[in-house]
Amino acid sequence: MPPATHDERHFTASAAVRDVVIGMSDGLTVPFALAAGLSGAVDKTSLVVIAGLAEIAAGSIAMGLGGYLAARTDFEHYQAERAREYREIEELPEEEEKEVAAVIRGYGLSEEQAAPVVAAIRSDPQRWVDFMMRFELGLEAPDPGRAVRSALTIALSYLVGGMIPLSPYMLVHRVLSGLWISVAITLVALFAFGYGKGRLTGIHPLRGGVQTVVIGGLAAAAAFGIARLIA
Repeated sequence: MPPATHDERHFTASAAVRDVVIGMSDGLTVPFALAAGLSGAVDKTSLVVIAGLAEIAAGSIAMGLGGYLAARTDFEHYQAERAREYREIEELPEEEEKEVAAVIRGYGLSEEQAAPVVAAIRSDPQRWVDFMMRFELGLEAPDPGRAVRSALTIALSYLVGGMIPLSPYMLVHRVLSGLWISVAITLVALFAFGYGKGRLTGIHPLRGGVQTVVIGGLAAAAAFGIARLIA
């Protein structure tokens, strides 16, 4: 009888999913709250649409740029730390060797067991630096192209998310009618988004969906209420 295979399923697209979550969550929530707030203060759907489109354009650009700068900063930080590690193994090899040995002993190996491993790592400068980056500093090599992909993913996700609460105002002429339709479809979209995010990230899907609905609903309700009080 052949041995049973061990099928491991690990989630490996965390960076891309994080970008989608960042863009989509803000894209659903911020324009939703803006449109709800304007609905409490104006009586023309065209004003809501114009303001909403302007916010979506500005928000997607700002969010995308923020994602680009964050990913670029991670890349530059990794390169700077890697260059520093190369200098240290050249200038302070004995100290760096002690750090390697300390890391290995931390996994339960004795001094005698660690010695050949340390020697093998030290024999190759690139392998030595790779070891120090991962196990001393806890840094993984970033993808050089991630900054651009991150910016585009976040911006596009924000754009898609923002059009959901705004689209009803493009189809009706009464602001309150647009508001109630927007509330209905956006809350459904928020729940679906939270549910899907929960399934991907290991959070209970129902809890993820409810949390997302509550956050988005509270933001829109607060914006509408404040606009009503001021207008």
